[in-house]
Amino acid sequence: MLDSCVVNPAVAVQCDVAVIGGGPAGSTIAALLAERGRSVVLLEKARHPRFHIGESLLPLNMPLFERLGVADEMQRIGMAKYGAEFVSPWHGEPVTFDFANAIDKSYPSAYQVRRSDFDEILFRNAARKGATALEECRATSVQFNRDGALVCARDVNGEELRWQAKFVVDASGRDTLLANQSKTKRRNKKHNSAAIYGHFTGASRLPGKAEGNISLFWFEHGWFWFIPLSDGTTSVGAVCWPYYMSSRKTDPEQFFLNTIALSPALAARLTNAHLASPVTATGNYSYEVERAAGENYLLLGDAFTFIDPVFSTGVLLAMQSAFTGADAVEACLDQPESAARALKAFDAGMRRGPKIFSWFIYRLTTPTFRDMFMHPRNEKLQEAVLSVLAGDLFRGTPVHGRLLVFKVIYYLKSFFTLRTSLKAWMSRKRAIRELGAEGTAN
Repeated sequence: MLDSCVVNPAVAVQCDVAVIGGGPAGSTIAALLAERGRSVVLLEKARHPRFHIGESLLPLNMPLFERLGVADEMQRIGMAKYGAEFVSPWHGEPVTFDFANAIDKSYPSAYQVRRSDFDEILFRNAARKGATALEECRATSVQFNRDGALVCARDVNGEELRWQAKFVVDASGRDTLLANQSKTKRRNKKHNSAAIYGHFTGASRLPGKAEGNISLFWFEHGWFWFIPLSDGTTSVGAVCWPYYMSSRKTDPEQFFLNTIALSPALAARLTNAHLASPVTATGNYSYEVERAAGENYLLLGDAFTFIDPVFSTGVLLAMQSAFTGADAVEACLDQPESAARALKAFDAGMRRGPKIFSWFIYRLTTPTFRDMFMHPRNEKLQEAVLSVLAGDLFRGTPVHGRLLVFKVIYYLKSFFTLRTSLKAWMSRKRAIRELGAEGTAN
């Protein structure tokens, strides 16, 4: 049965670009293209402010805020974050990495933000720049044609809306609208994790300037995040192997509290804290799409790939992809003869950041990796790793040579502790293989 929107396309409104999704990626590219004089329609399925996880930003988000003209607004809502603390039950004292010690010292801090406030600022900014920004308007299908694509949507009243766009940007996040429509979304076979999270009041934070730092706590089944927000709330979540999440026999709240108890160091921070939100569980965190661009479309941020939130890369990769995506869209609209080349370059660029981050993510829970993070010894290598943690991968900062040395040392250490390394590797493979995409929490 054909979609009635497609059967009756005559009333479609013309536009240059239709952007699906009003999160950081969609709002950013909509603002950039509207500012350049393009007619842009931005479709958001919910109404801002709306809840979203992913509250920890990276230092290299800061110049992007400046370029968008929202730096002052972000400062008002943000909790200053100067570094990241790593806590391991298999080691001694926690270790803190300060962003000020990265190779480039220009951006020594970032923010922790409530995503409801953060996303709304970016969405309203797109509207101010001239985009037609529609809320409670869910895109339902995209049908490509010789003039671009017919984008169909349904508003909160159930009314069908249509746009004939020259170009489509999918920034639908984990909804992955175009990837699902084209059946090009694949589970990441190298990584499969699930998460459970909530917000607390009264959590014990680090003292002084470090109060806003993110903390990572390793534990037997994965790792926890601890993200202080400016209103006194703290976001806490566990990212675990699916086998552990599928072992749940209680309600999500009790399961979450029981999981926190498995990390004495984190539990101590929450001794006098109170759960201030419902507990949410989500599975199948890791996926990728076959290609990030094609004729008359491109995918941004989580609509293309998501691996793991451990290094807080989500918002940066989303916004960075929007900046490079805006240039690609402009090239396609202005110079159709070079569109294929521009989209191929965009696709290659979209893979660069996740490829670098994923090497670290895939090894996060190995004994060798934990040892290297908890006992940093080489200042130059530490600077390179800090540059990665800061998100400084897109400006030509010379990190790659040092990262290569870091990887060589990692492999050598793994070789000299071969029995432990193989045991960890086999355990990881078994965790992914046994449950695959089915190991999720409901």
